[in-house]
Amino acid sequence: QVQLVESGGGLVQAGGSLRLSCAASLRTFSPYAMGWFRQAPGKEREFVAGIRSDGSTYFADSVKGRFTISRDNAKSTVYLQMNSLKPEDTAVYYCAAGRTPFAGTKEADFSSWGQGTQVSVSS
Repeated sequence: QVQLVESGGGLVQAGGSLRLSCAASLRTFSPYAMGWFRQAPGKEREFVAGIRSDGSTYFADSVKGRFTISRDNAKSTVYLQMNSLKPEDTAVYYCAAGRTPFAGTKEADFSSWGQGTQVSVSS
């Protein structure tokens, strides 16, 4: 079981930026696809962004053009850079490790999850 630890959440004003980090307890990180999901109060957890083992990235429509995802395989870490934040981005953000190198957007595509980090955006 992969252990994932998120950090970087916090409170920010609308229009601001945050960068989330997720450190994985893996010696060999590069073969894993990684993803970010979020869950707002009273809502289902939803996909936000993913990065596959080949470095290709994909995003939910709601964050395209505002969020970027990257990875540092040497540090076994994946990042989520969030710009132009909106109040509707407020949620607990979860990092997840894919079951295969080319995971999709469904929760079932991911096998290990972090504990989550809170992101709050004030208007």
